[in-house]
Amino acid sequence: MKIGVVTFPGTLDDDDAARAIRLAGGEPVSLWHASDELRGVDAVVLPGGFSYGDYLRCGAIAALAPVMNSVVNAANQGLPVLGICNGFQVLCESHLLPGALIRNSQQRFICRDQELAVVNNSTSWTRNFSENETITIPLKNGEGNFQASEEAVAELEGEGHVVFRYAGLNPNGSMNNIAGITNARGNVVGLMPHPEHAVEAGFGVRSASGPRAGTDGLKFFMSVLTSALAA
Repeated sequence: MKIGVVTFPGTLDDDDAARAIRLAGGEPVSLWHASDELRGVDAVVLPGGFSYGDYLRCGAIAALAPVMNSVVNAANQGLPVLGICNGFQVLCESHLLPGALIRNSQQRFICRDQELAVVNNSTSWTRNFSENETITIPLKNGEGNFQASEEAVAELEGEGHVVFRYAGLNPNGSMNNIAGITNARGNVVGLMPHPEHAVEAGFGVRSASGPRAGTDGLKFFMSVLTSALAA
């Protein structure tokens, strides 16, 4: 299975995403922001970083890149798309997902291993998880505070479109402890924590106490492979 990894100016985690795809058994394919060619991929990952230097708003300029025209059209036809951190911001700015990611409530950058509760395991990117499973993957962002209108949040909750919640203390002020969401079709998922940094045992953010990331992130990339086989 070919999984495209988009690189924008300022992207940091494209190599990590490609490596995670290889470890899961997929074939990573590099996609460039200035080209609208998706190169025949079966899924797309929008990785983390600071696309276009986060000018205007995080993800705002990236949402207008030629590659995103193709990603949006393909996603609306069912192509699986995963947005990680800055990629989640791009998905919101592209209106593939509702809401916006704003400055963390404590006004500072966060970098730590984070526990997440799996709320929806029926999406293209989560089917290898168990519902209500608790996983640990790294979180690193300055603008990870998910906000949306009361009506949009009520729809996310009512339709089962919340995919992950922060377990324990809310790290950034996100409404309803939301860490990740999906569209109605379940093929587009965005989340702030970084599964591509939790694909091998022994890696993660070192801390004096608390959970330590392991291989939970690998299940994201294995899930989309499982989804392709089930299609």
